[in-house]
Amino acid sequence: MRAIFLNFLILSLSSLATFQMNFYTVATASPDPVTQQTNLEEQARGYELILQQEPNNQTALAGLLNIRLRQGRFEATITPLEKLVELNPNRVEYGILLAQMRQQFGNVEGSVQAYRDVLAIRPLEIRALSGLIYLMVQQNRSGEAISLLQDTLQNAGTLDTQNTGTLNTCQSRTDIIAVQMLLGSIHAKQGQFNEAIAVYNQVIESDRQDFRPVLGKALVLQQQERIKEAKALFAVAASLAPEQFRDQINQLSR
Repeated sequence: MRAIFLNFLILSLSSLATFQMNFYTVATASPDPVTQQTNLEEQARGYELILQQEPNNQTALAGLLNIRLRQGRFEATITPLEKLVELNPNRVEYGILLAQMRQQFGNVEGSVQAYRDVLAIRPLEIRALSGLIYLMVQQNRSGEAISLLQDTLQNAGTLDTQNTGTLNTCQSRTDIIAVQMLLGSIHAKQGQFNEAIAVYNQVIESDRQDFRPVLGKALVLQQQERIKEAKALFAVAASLAPEQFRDQINQLSR
């Protein structure tokens, strides 16, 4: 649970972690469920007819994707997503959702490729990077995952001169911290506690007001049974954290 909470914080406090599909709108009305499903399926058939004549019609592709999401027919989102990714390689939200759907339905290599395609465009995209890293860890490729994170950080200094979409200097710094936090969490997960602490210390030095590296270090010290040191850092992390996280941090310290 501690690792899950820290990984959540890595994502939730990165400015890129808010994942809002601009094309995905939820109906505000609540008609009869049977009627609603019938209407949605009729709309879906309409979009499918358009796509038979115009396979690249993005309005129809996005509309069909929206409907399948609303229906909970997630496997059926993969085909329109693949086409939307092909037509919009710079729309990273399409690529990330495609990776997630492929993973959910057992296409791990396809998921890995979708994440890599996103990272080729935006190397510091933390949602894609974290998704790819945790797939690697699940495949017992932790060493490769750590190398990828280290290479990403090593190359981060040159990213501002590349064509990385909306990435700017301020944003890249935020994302670099998120990548560092991810690296620390993977080291900790692998029992590489000294390496994890070294990464967290580096982040702490770069931003004394960020509670996440303090919390990460506290969790590592707790795992090492350095309880007194850990409790002191939990207290610091709680004092720095937004109010909605404080109770959970205090629970972790017990």
